[in-house]
Amino acid sequence: MIRERTAKQSAGKISLILVGIIFIAGIIFSGLFSMGMAYTNEMEFCTSCHSMKVNLEEYKETLHYKNASGVQATCADCHVPEPFIPKMIAKVMAAKDVYHEILGTIDTKEKYEAHRWDMANRVWDKMRASNSRECRSCHEFENMDLSEQDRSARKRHPKAMDEGKACIDCHAGVAHEEPDEPEEPDTP
Repeated sequence: MIRERTAKQSAGKISLILVGIIFIAGIIFSGLFSMGMAYTNEMEFCTSCHSMKVNLEEYKETLHYKNASGVQATCADCHVPEPFIPKMIAKVMAAKDVYHEILGTIDTKEKYEAHRWDMANRVWDKMRASNSRECRSCHEFENMDLSEQDRSARKRHPKAMDEGKACIDCHAGVAHEEPDEPEEPDTP
């Protein structure tokens, strides 16, 4: 009887210790996971691949990089969604860029340019599918002061809003050079 009670107490203590270890391991994993996500959202990380230097130089020439207000949109602001599931999908899909960097598919400016149209269209399609969610985290139609915009924007923004257009429908190439559509091959 005493042995059974002692065995039950020991089992209870071991269970409590295991729960504590699992809890602490969960906290550590969560912290490391969060740190990893934050690190891979840094512009320095995003542009560390040779092929992304092309994007970086173009980006440095835009208002998203340098402007009068000093507010800067970085790679992650435009390319990484805030909601968890879309963010994880974006992170997994970004692995293809690393894969193609390693394979040498886009490791020179010439190779990069040869694939620019397809890469840009994949990003634009993703942005349309999300109704330019990442753009709208900073540029929401309802928050725009149209009276402060130039005449063209004052006219076009309400129309785009009424038509349900995504930002990317009019602003493709706003942070990177807009690629020329490839010519159709001549068919005999």
